[in-house]
Amino acid sequence: MSLGVRALCGLAAAAVLSGQATAQGGPPVEAARGLVAASEWNALAVEAGRWPLFREELERTRAEVDRALEAGVLVPAPKDPGGGYTHEQHKRNYRAIHGAGALYGLTGEARYADYVRRMLLAYAEIYPGLGPHPAAAGQEPGRLFWQSLNDSVWLVYAIQGYDAVRGTLSAQDRRTIEGRVFRPMAAFHSAGSPRVFDRIHNHATWANAGVGMTGYVLGDRDLVDKALLGLDKSGRAGFLRQLDLLFSPDGYYAEGPYYQRYALLPFVVFARAVEHNEPERRIFAHRGGLLLKAVRAAIQQTYGGNFFPLNDALPDKSLKTEELYHAVAVAYGATADPALLSIAGWQGRTVLSPDGLAVARDLAAGKAQPFPFRSMLLRDGPDGDQGGLAILRSGPGDDAQALVAKNTAQGMGHGHFDKLNWILYDEGQAVVTDYGAARFLNVEAKEGGRYLPENTSWAKQTIAHNTLVVNETSQFGGKLARAEQKAPRQLHFSGEGDTRVSTAEMAGAYEGVVFRRTLAQLSVDGLEGPVVVDLLRVRGSAPARYDLPLHYAGSLIEIGFPLNSHPVERPVLGAGHGYQHLWVDAEGAPEAANAAVTWLLNGRFYTYRFLPQPGARAILAESGANDPRFNLRREPVLIQRVDGAADVTFVGVLEPHGRHDGAAETTVGSRSRIGALRHVRGEGAEAVVIEMLGGATTILALADDPAADLQHRLVVDGRTLRWRGHFGRFDASTQKVGTGRQ
Repeated sequence: MSLGVRALCGLAAAAVLSGQATAQGGPPVEAARGLVAASEWNALAVEAGRWPLFREELERTRAEVDRALEAGVLVPAPKDPGGGYTHEQHKRNYRAIHGAGALYGLTGEARYADYVRRMLLAYAEIYPGLGPHPAAAGQEPGRLFWQSLNDSVWLVYAIQGYDAVRGTLSAQDRRTIEGRVFRPMAAFHSAGSPRVFDRIHNHATWANAGVGMTGYVLGDRDLVDKALLGLDKSGRAGFLRQLDLLFSPDGYYAEGPYYQRYALLPFVVFARAVEHNEPERRIFAHRGGLLLKAVRAAIQQTYGGNFFPLNDALPDKSLKTEELYHAVAVAYGATADPALLSIAGWQGRTVLSPDGLAVARDLAAGKAQPFPFRSMLLRDGPDGDQGGLAILRSGPGDDAQALVAKNTAQGMGHGHFDKLNWILYDEGQAVVTDYGAARFLNVEAKEGGRYLPENTSWAKQTIAHNTLVVNETSQFGGKLARAEQKAPRQLHFSGEGDTRVSTAEMAGAYEGVVFRRTLAQLSVDGLEGPVVVDLLRVRGSAPARYDLPLHYAGSLIEIGFPLNSHPVERPVLGAGHGYQHLWVDAEGAPEAANAAVTWLLNGRFYTYRFLPQPGARAILAESGANDPRFNLRREPVLIQRVDGAADVTFVGVLEPHGRHDGAAETTVGSRSRIGALRHVRGEGAEAVVIEMLGGATTILALADDPAADLQHRLVVDGRTLRWRGHFGRFDASTQKVGTGRQ
């Protein structure tokens, strides 16, 4: 079919849509314009081959859809959980419907429209007779998939493909497809699933988006209003309420970076549909441009392109995902921000839409500018008062050292019990690590691709993270309802200069225990890279056992203190709350002079030096105990343990140094250049003193009161230090940074 004929068909489709009444017999939805207008497809068709990124996406989609055409229409009866044949086939089908619709819009080739028609007619044969999925387990069951979430995803994709070809179908085919597929699906996901549809949760986001987009395509105002405002149309639920409650004013998503990535696709594609159909809503201006902030915030929550693996996260998810191709394109279409072009260039992908074409065109025109990766605090909670994610970067770009302090709220059911946790990236690699989720997504042999039992027994437990554990029990007792009630307080954040500091406090994670943690990133003359200072002060109402784990990546090279090793039989550290999954390899009783461990990771040495309390022990352990099905990764951890104290202060410094080249068989700088570490406590303030081997000294002084304008003083080694604000920095005998103003 020529492009001219394709354009005529598109205009005919628009005419059909403009005259269609709603299901209630009232006037049509004003923008029953569908999702992409005929004029937009016409313009895309003219330019599709001009811009390399768009042309490559067109050819990639053509190859994928042509394989589907060759395989034929395969719509099996639902049977399998994630990763099984029927699950994967229905996924392939919605992708093929979506892609074939776009290809028809761009090329006018009738075979693509016919494929969508035949596929949807096949679904019309089976869908009305489907009940709850036979493999459903622990989730709201879908019809096509084991959980209704996947059915919502199917609807979001398929309705877009249908929209592109609807004008080519006979009235009878439209009645069949809409009456036996899209309307029953929309009913199932809305009135038929109120517990999902009216939740404030990513499952509801997908359902709202699918139902709302279906409403726009079918000209059904009732469906659109339910999607936007909730089932009762009061605004207490629905898409707009989710925008208000799931994101902070800075664009941080309640469930964390991994699920921010996942939820962005329904948020942005439905917002694009709202903007197309009802521009008077100014959806992209909602809450001060919240959705556009959310796209940028999602990108900021990456290192080397990979998302920070916090909460229920898989570590291999990056910006090279379908969700972020759409998010970057839609955000660029709304803003023309040239920094987003550099992300699209790194992704090497875009989407077959007007926004995707704009990305490809302007990228080819050389308009891209570097994305401004930087230190920033992303506040959590709808009002920004539930802690936050503190990101400290040692320089511009996404390859500078990045220290991430997780001082956020719980994150709903996907949250972990790890208040004031932290992770560290350096030279392109995760050095201080977070386990993320225990899951093999869509690997059928591993619990059908679902979260594994060890996600609850290990990954969510506090000992699996780099934060405080009291009496071998997880924060909040590992209970979600309790954890949802309390969030940390972010007391201070400063991300500029050569002293970058985050301080937060948590009360209520353990009864009678308050703990405050300062994580600082210091650029120090004479050291090869920024060092991390970790000061964790615990105040308890009764003596307790305090454990502070440090999960790291690499091979141990040197341990400064004597060890009692267990080379033959590996005892298990404890009986519950994740301790049952730790093998103990060795234990020791470090002292201030020798409390250091060094490990090697991809040619870089890292030394962690700490100040043990009197009677403290250090435990070297590894995950994987009590794991008969080998569901857990084997990862090392260093645990500092203090017994019988009510109050305790943990102090540590992590220093990157040296190089090892295995190919050249050369090693330089394998020993730390820090000679000693001290802690000084005074009235209302304290200091961490770092002494270099050459005699230089760096002191980080911290006031208990974080107010920006208060003056403070502290005597260290007979010298009086004075500063204003939360922190002061002193190098040798001269104050280098004397203000901790926020």
